[in-house]
Amino acid sequence: MATLPRTLPRRTRYTYSLGSFVTGSFGTVPGLLLLPYLTDTMAVPSAWAGVIVFVPKAWDVLFNPVAGRLSDASLVKRGSRRLFLLYGGIGVAVLFAALFAHPGFGSPLPDASYVVVAFFLCATAYAFFQVPFNALPAEITDSADERTRLTSVRIGFLAVAILVSGGGAPAITEAIKGVAGYRVMGVVIGVIVLAATLGVYFGLKDAPVGSLRPTTVSFRELVTTMREWRPFRWLLGVYFIQALGVGVVLAAISYYAQHILGDPGYRTLLFVGVVAPALLTMPLWPRLGKRWGKLAGFRIATLSFVVGLAGMIGGKVLPLPLTFVCVALGGVGYAGISVFPLSILADLIGDEEERTGATRAGIAAGVWTASETLGLALGPGVFGIVLALGGYVSSVDAAAVQPGSAITAILIGSSVLPAVLVLLGIPLLRRSVLRSRV
Repeated sequence: MATLPRTLPRRTRYTYSLGSFVTGSFGTVPGLLLLPYLTDTMAVPSAWAGVIVFVPKAWDVLFNPVAGRLSDASLVKRGSRRLFLLYGGIGVAVLFAALFAHPGFGSPLPDASYVVVAFFLCATAYAFFQVPFNALPAEITDSADERTRLTSVRIGFLAVAILVSGGGAPAITEAIKGVAGYRVMGVVIGVIVLAATLGVYFGLKDAPVGSLRPTTVSFRELVTTMREWRPFRWLLGVYFIQALGVGVVLAAISYYAQHILGDPGYRTLLFVGVVAPALLTMPLWPRLGKRWGKLAGFRIATLSFVVGLAGMIGGKVLPLPLTFVCVALGGVGYAGISVFPLSILADLIGDEEERTGATRAGIAAGVWTASETLGLALGPGVFGIVLALGGYVSSVDAAAVQPGSAITAILIGSSVLPAVLVLLGIPLLRRSVLRSRV
């Protein structure tokens, strides 16, 4: 195997990072719009809608190891994973458009069944794209510094992808009302995913492929590591419960805009109001952590997110600008609770590898990603149950008059519940347990 370059061409970094428009779109839009798509265009009861949003994403976590083994086999046979990127990405693009195509069978059960099948297939296609995409940095360069640069560019592209897809998708559905809006949105996001897929596939045509492969971890080794690695379990618990809270907020945005602020058009502004301040302030949190300590910074970020959510309780009575100030404050906190867990995780991995002499990065990355995916996927399910408990009335045109209990449920589910979930992480942030450089 030829020696890999320590410095990748800029073109390789950028074309690889285009894949973030696939991962960012699939990771954001269903959590933001699939629940209202089901309840307000298909009249699917909210509790069932929550289950529909959750289960295919959970399947994605379980199927990832299978996709990884198939991808490894393709690499051995063909010397590249690019075909998996191509077929997986094309599958996501086509099935994403199909997911929001609305079959119009005229009854909630067959309509919902169609969505379940389409979402399962889309999640499966996504696994075939995501696994090789995540494996590539270790295979196209042997330099740790170059992998860091590659990842940094990828994260920058991901931020843009989340802003474009998460802000643009609801804007399309608002500009083109009803079922037609969802259909157009699905096609537009599908085209973005397809373009990104083709950019990655053709852009990496001449990229080097080395001998380094992701480590395949046995179930027994995974269980043993998790049982013995107490600090990681505690940090993982914080991350999961806060990801769950973020997932609830994401699912609640459309309902909060329409029923609390009184205009569904505000959902784009609400999403941008969270994400834009997060992107702007994300570089500032590491500086704060360096000065006051990562745990202190993590606690401050958590409180900022909670205070912002708490301020949203007054959405019906507060002036609209003040509500968006609260949303922005939540976005600032969201940046911190995104940065600090990953930073502390790196410290824990280094400490554990130094203590045991065994590699822990691969196991940690797999469990960490699965926990985040499950938390974000479970959020819409939890919010769907809250809507059901409040007596939310599903409809085919989002015009149903909601009882006061449903409005209260939306208010609690979009502010109080996620605030409590995120706040629950603070007692777990104990220096005595997270014995690390924090």
